[in-house]
Amino acid sequence: MDINKDLPAIDSHRDLHIWIIENLKMVPVPERAYGNFFQERCYIILHVPQSPKATQEVSSDLHYWIGKEAGAEAQGATDAFMQLLEEALGDRMVQHREAQGHESDCFHSYFRPGVIYRKGGPGSDLKHVETNMYNIQRLLHIRGRKHVSATEVEVSWNSFNKGDIFLLDLGKVMIQWNGPETSISEKSRGLALTCSLRDRERGGRAQIGVVDDEAEASDLMQIMEAVLGCRVGSLRAAMPNRSINQLQKANVRLYHVYERGKDLVVQELATRPLTQDLLQEKDSYILDQCGFKIYVWRGRRSSLQEKKAAFSRAVGFIKAKGYPTYTSVEVVNDGAESVAFKQLFRTWCKDLGSKKPGGTGKLIQVKLDVEKLHSQPELAAQLRMVDDGSGKVEMWCIQNLARQPVDPKQHGQLSSASCYLVLYTYQKLGRIQYILYLWQGHQATADETKALICNAEELDLMYQGALVQVHVTMGSEPPHFLAIFQGQLVVFQEITGDNGRGQSAPTRLFHVQGTESHNTRTLEVPARASSLSSSDIFLLVTADACYLWFGKGCNGDQREMARMVVTVISGNNKETVLEGQEPPHFWEVLGGRAPYPSKRLPGEASSFQPRLFECSSQMGCLVLTEVVFFSQEDLDKYDIILLDTWQEVFLWLGEAAGEWKKEAVAWGREYLKTHPAGRSLDTPIVLVKQGHEPPTFTGWFFTWDPYKWMNNQSYEEVMEGSLGSGSAISEITREITEITPSQWQGNRRTGPSALLALKGSRDSSQMERELGPSTSTRIASTRTSASSCVSDTCSAVSRNLPRERLMHQAASDLPPGVDPARREFYLSDSDFQDIFGKSKEEFYSMAKWKQQQEKKKLGFF
Repeated sequence: MDINKDLPAIDSHRDLHIWIIENLKMVPVPERAYGNFFQERCYIILHVPQSPKATQEVSSDLHYWIGKEAGAEAQGATDAFMQLLEEALGDRMVQHREAQGHESDCFHSYFRPGVIYRKGGPGSDLKHVETNMYNIQRLLHIRGRKHVSATEVEVSWNSFNKGDIFLLDLGKVMIQWNGPETSISEKSRGLALTCSLRDRERGGRAQIGVVDDEAEASDLMQIMEAVLGCRVGSLRAAMPNRSINQLQKANVRLYHVYERGKDLVVQELATRPLTQDLLQEKDSYILDQCGFKIYVWRGRRSSLQEKKAAFSRAVGFIKAKGYPTYTSVEVVNDGAESVAFKQLFRTWCKDLGSKKPGGTGKLIQVKLDVEKLHSQPELAAQLRMVDDGSGKVEMWCIQNLARQPVDPKQHGQLSSASCYLVLYTYQKLGRIQYILYLWQGHQATADETKALICNAEELDLMYQGALVQVHVTMGSEPPHFLAIFQGQLVVFQEITGDNGRGQSAPTRLFHVQGTESHNTRTLEVPARASSLSSSDIFLLVTADACYLWFGKGCNGDQREMARMVVTVISGNNKETVLEGQEPPHFWEVLGGRAPYPSKRLPGEASSFQPRLFECSSQMGCLVLTEVVFFSQEDLDKYDIILLDTWQEVFLWLGEAAGEWKKEAVAWGREYLKTHPAGRSLDTPIVLVKQGHEPPTFTGWFFTWDPYKWMNNQSYEEVMEGSLGSGSAISEITREITEITPSQWQGNRRTGPSALLALKGSRDSSQMERELGPSTSTRIASTRTSASSCVSDTCSAVSRNLPRERLMHQAASDLPPGVDPARREFYLSDSDFQDIFGKSKEEFYSMAKWKQQQEKKKLGFF
């Protein structure tokens, strides 16, 4: 194949680049057309993050997108260009093969509020989007929860169903029809895409109408029936969503791929949980995630031939397994693996050969500064500390299924057979905040655990839903929980009795771990020699003696903390004993000498990045949709969001999430249980409600606006603000009523001919020849009515206003009729270009959050 090997220039200041393969060339797609994909074409997408969060390491991504009607020649050319780009850009990137309708979460995360699949190809002029074109008639089928897509379908009632959203785009008017079984969140996201199309393709000048209830939207239904004809029969059910649930994704298998003579050998090596040391740098491997996704890992010392064959081997593997041809493929290079790939392994180190124990130790050793924790949420997130633990503490023990207050003198003294509620109150920037810890001992009964949750809900109601709830399991307490008790947390093993400590045993052994107040805990362990460890400190309490035993590997900070903690356990005089110098009585009370660890086991030095998912349920199973490169804009009031920081799992509850809120904790546990890496089920689960986010949560976001939720509009409010005055709808409705029945043949004609009756600018037969078989083709020319449509946002006010009347003005001070949320639209084109440095069309083609950012900076917010 003779392709043009001249690669296009890449702008280093842009993070996203898209090319369409046309005539065996890579042709850049205009930025305002990003998110539009023609089904007969192939595309290459390059994403190079410009400003990643300092704590995150991100790789570049190179995507190869195949339209469902793309020819073999285009696919072959795209594959060749991918190899040329890899040679030019190096191997510090992740490569993806994307099939239309089955793209990866990473791909969808570039295009908000959604992706549009368009029929055919862009034509000889390569126009993806023609801004301000009103001569359009098309029907878009909108689907998806977090990642929305819109597909051009036949302009007919036959395309509709009960469970999805359809957008009838008539140029001047865009009618969003919501199926009776669609959720309010789906309607909201569909409306976001509709508004985006209006702003990008019509310059904000089209009129939007929404049909939620056909009986209450007679004017809009009149327009739809003029175009589609009268609907005959009932609507069909929507196609079921076949999302892969977490249980299915948990099944991972690793295969070694190598050549033996002329044969290619694929040998299964291991199943879940996988370890990083299985990957050898001189080889290549295939990782199969239950047919949901195929990864190819290429070692840095593998041959050039092996590296070039990565995609072809993956496709061959998919065929051999009988997986669908659209199965997603991701190729990762040794040292530049994606976050999703690394988290399929139990642990992951940047440099496996220099793994050091203690993983996150450096972060924990810094001196806590409360003001810094409040002003730098990213620091609070890394340290998992909202402050130094000096706030107000209230504590209850669950007894007889009810909560009983714990004497402040006994705070921090817990029983392994009980459950506790610890309410922590602190101030952040003058505002009172709350954290409620739900602590569960290993020996607590199921009834006590249920009572713990019920009592937590009662407290949350008392505090009007303002409590951040942290589910904590004994032995896995987060640093802030430990700091509350100033390093004096002691967990006693229950013997008998119903009080915190139970009854005293003749001999008790306590394991003291930690160097500072926010990382020290003391747990009672079996009183035998095998429980000892040379790296730590132990307190041995007997009826007539008390020994404080220092292992050889402990340091001065550990010894200082231990001397403070042991006073909580016993007021008796303590005899200090160094390892190797124990008196005979020490071993006697432990039942004699026995082997014990001489070194602390290496900690997990994992370098995992945080990941954000939208949660939903399908047939009773958890389904997660990942949002890559996440921001606060991705948190929607109708969502339940899971943020996995590896050490903790946050569940963010949108204020309108509804009944699913009750499932949040169960979803968090199911996520940990089904995680391919074999996660600890004791990982803390934190419930965070919209508007009450602690810095340990917000610090994982690149920026966070604490006032964002104050102006958070409901779907109804957004819809009302998007509809405007309705002048264009009224105009078209009036035109429809003037058309005689004979002109559109009994109200049963559909498609272009109905639009001809409405527009009436040419001879019918001539227009139909020009339109051809496609019902979404643009009308070549139309007769514009004398009362032609103007922008919905400008219908009540003169379009051009002086900049000084719009910039830095409170909403109440704006001229009458000006929409405060879109005040920049009322600038003249020249003023807009001068202030924003771009045209209105270019501005409205940007992501919504980028628009908001510029508006805030320039005084239009």
